[in-house]
Formats: sequence, C-alpha cells, structure tokens
Amino acid sequence: MPATRVFLDAGGRAPVSRRAADALLAGVADGWADPTRLTNESRRARALLDGAREAIADAIGAEAAHLHFLPSAHVAAERVTSGVFRARRGRERIVVSAIERQAILDAADSTAPDAVDRIPVDDAGHVSLHELAARVSHPATALALIQHANQEIGTIQRLDEVAELTRRAEVPLIVDASASIGHVDPPTEWDALLADPADWGAPSGLGVLATRPRTRWLAAWPGEGWAPGGVSIPLALAAAVALQERRESEEKDRARLTALSARIREGLAGLEGVTVVGDAESRVPHLLTAAFMYLDGEPVVTRLDREGFAVGSGSACGTAAFEPSHVLAAMGALTHGNLRIGLHPGVSDEDVSRFIATLPRVLEDVRRTMTAD
Repeated sequence: MPATRVFLDAGGRAPVSRRAADALLAGVADGWADPTRLTNESRRARALLDGAREAIADAIGAEAAHLHFLPSAHVAAERVTSGVFRARRGRERIVVSAIERQAILDAADSTAPDAVDRIPVDDAGHVSLHELAARVSHPATALALIQHANQEIGTIQRLDEVAELTRRAEVPLIVDASASIGHVDPPTEWDALLADPADWGAPSGLGVLATRPRTRWLAAWPGEGWAPGGVSIPLALAAAVALQERRESEEKDRARLTALSARIREGLAGLEGVTVVGDAESRVPHLLTAAFMYLDGEPVVTRLDREGFAVGSGSACGTAAFEPSHVLAAMGALTHGNLRIGLHPGVSDEDVSRFIATLPRVLEDVRRTMTAD
C-alpha cells in the first residue's frame, strides 16, 4: 500500500477539514441543549442554530426564515417532493429528468406511483427542453424536479430556460443543487432548493432545504415543520463553517480544479477505448466520468485503490456500490465500464500527475487479467 493515498472520489462526500471538525466539536460543547426551551443553555444552542441557518441561507441566496435543516439530503428530497405535491391538489403527475439522483427518483416514484414522467437528455446530459415543455404544460403535472448539476458527469443544466418553461406552466420547480453548492455559484431559478453539506466538506448527517415564500406545501408526515424532533446543532454549525470555508477560496479553487479536471480529461481521452462523457464546458469543476470499452469498472477501482487512488465507478447514487449508472444509460453511454472522479480542494497537481501516469498501466493490467480469464 503506498504511503500517500489520494482521494479522488469526492462526489457527494468530501474530506472534512480541520476547521469544520473544530466547529463540530464546538457545537457539541455549546449546542447540546434543546433550542426550543427558555433556559440559558437552550438560548445558546438556539443562537448557534440560527447563526448556521443565516450563514447557509446567505451563501445559497435564500431567506433564513425559509431555510430548513433535515436529518439527511434524502429525507429533504422526500419531504419537499411530497409536501409540494400534496399542496397541488387535483394534479397527480411529477416531471423529473432521467439523470436525477436516485434519491430524487425514489422520492418522485413513492409520491406519485406510476405517474412520474422522465424527461430524456442528450449525449452531453442536457435535459430536452422540448420534452420538458410538453410535460410541464400538461394540466395533470404537479411539480418538476430538475437538478442544477449532475452528480456523476458534472453537466450543468440550463436552468434559466427550464425555469421559464415551468413558470409559464405555473408548475413549481424543485432544484437539486447537491452537486454544485460550494463549487460554483448557486442557482437562482427555483421554487425549492436541495443541498447536501457532506458534498462541500461537512460531516454527513444533515440535509438542507430552501423554499421561496411563495412556495406552497402541505406536510405529508406526522409532526410539525420539516423535521419534527429537530436536527443536530453541531452538524448544522459544522455545515455552515465548511461552506464559509469553501466560499472564501471558491474562486481560486474553481480555477485550479477546472485546470486539474482538464488535465485528467485530456489524459483519459488519449487512452484507447476511453470516452469522457458530459458537457466539456458547462460543468462543475470537480466532477468527471469516463466510459471504458470492454472493461468493467469494479476491477479498475480495486486496482487503483491498491495503487493508492480512491475513485468511483457505477452509479454515484445507487443503492449498490457498483450498480450500473442510470445516468450514463440515459445518455446512451457505456454503463458498466466507467470511472468517476471527484476532486476536492486538497488534491494537488502532483496527485493528478501521479494518477494520470498510473492509470494506463492499471487499465492494461485489468485488460490482461480479463483476457487471461
């Protein structure tokens, strides 16, 4: 095992910085009391929670009064989908893009069984605006779920055009920004917005949901509010600090990670039987996926792990580690033989150089082993 490991699988879960870890400990020390009570300890806990909410709301362009913490991004997706759907009485269909995260697809399917319309995408991962217009204009459509950026290929959707279609049809637009917040400017066109703090380097266990004041919803679950029983104040504080840390260096990190991604894309594109998928320009800087001809993803990931590189393959959001990617399938790309890269600010130029130099040998070893078998 190499002495220095390189983590290149930061799509959805990024390493927690020292600053975020310290914030978590501070939240444990001062945010343990019930924030709904009137004691001094509770007021201190409430102040931490309110401060975290205000900081995150400011970073993503939301109002603090309409920003909510939930136990996970998956719970947030389920709650907002069912809540907005329930408020749209008389409309029983949901529109989603075919490349949404599995959690989003599951939330739609469980909310409106057999009444979910999946909008196709082109070979770069952009949703078909023609198909979207036809579906959202249908009188039975209750809401639309369209992501900001894709969690595997990095393609950024044309949300200005998407939002124009949903506004015209008077259909609420729920945007999953879990792969973009903390990496690029947050989207501005949405009626509800989802984010996952673990993706920007906070400890996992918290989801973020923002709604516009105009967005109507009705609880489809027992208890009051979005998260009956409350959420972890230490996690909320760590999430706010981690996002602030990302914002402070976002411009510099964006330029550096864009350059590193370009180097990796160029290195991958030069290999025989390898195709880099997704939009080459309109994309988040830290994510990319390549499809391999005549190779399985699992042995490639295993061999790279032995060499000291943590990478991903298969679906970035499926229930099984190497479940075939529904995102690549929707784009018409190879689904099993693929490699998924997720960069984070701690990745260095040297790390990328080592990876690019190591990958051809690993692919050749895997091919040789598969041929021998």
